[in-house]
Amino acid sequence: MTPTQKIRLGIHGAAGRMGRRLVALGSVDPKLQIVAALESATHPEIGHDAGTLAGIGEIGVKLGSHINTGVDAVIDFSVPIAALGIARLCVERKIPLVIATTGFEGEHKEQIAHFAREIPIVWAPSMSLAVNLCMKLVAEAGRALRDYPQGADVEIIERHHRFKEDAPSGTALRFGEIISGAMGLESQVHGRHGRPGSRPRHELGYHALRTGDNPGEHTIVFGMLGETIELTVKASNRDCYAQGALTAAKFIVGKEPGIYSMFDVLGL
Repeated sequence: MTPTQKIRLGIHGAAGRMGRRLVALGSVDPKLQIVAALESATHPEIGHDAGTLAGIGEIGVKLGSHINTGVDAVIDFSVPIAALGIARLCVERKIPLVIATTGFEGEHKEQIAHFAREIPIVWAPSMSLAVNLCMKLVAEAGRALRDYPQGADVEIIERHHRFKEDAPSGTALRFGEIISGAMGLESQVHGRHGRPGSRPRHELGYHALRTGDNPGEHTIVFGMLGETIELTVKASNRDCYAQGALTAAKFIVGKEPGIYSMFDVLGL
């Protein structure tokens, strides 16, 4: 692919909230060309122009359930089962893939790792630059507080819109993995009720809030005796996730098979 050629991009989940923003923003990106907009064959908007659905007017790409043209990369923003389906198709056609869907179970993760032996995959719980930078900061804080004499308690609070299906968010779980690795935390709890007793020293707490149309907010609390550190990252709209996914699509074209993170995409 020459520097002047546009990347031919397919959007899987194109009629969803994120998919529509990907279509809208990708259509005005000078390095990209939206050539496929994909949804389930039973979706009521099948056959409608993807640009019209995204609120930007017709772009000449109809919502469909199959890839009927040449595609250089696919972005998936759907649900786990559908994501695995498009991943299999990408493997068959050797198309690089960006997976922004969350909520995968252990077996699903193993399948994605298997697919990555055949094609390059960017797979991350969040496509946001701010979130990924915050993950770097959290890792540094965790390492610094690992041996804090009086102990440091860590709680993760996340807020998302009422329509989100998985909890805690994939991003919150990734924050937890980073912290647990940095601090050697051995157990986790999801919310508390009743009389659980004193907080264990090596416990990580998760709290998931679902309110209104909140596009995403995460706060990581490091609580010590006498002082507290809070790292918070908030999205004011969904464009930060869409822009990150589009950046990942540009990155993944031409890469060798394997799993790549947003740290790789953003040079973090």
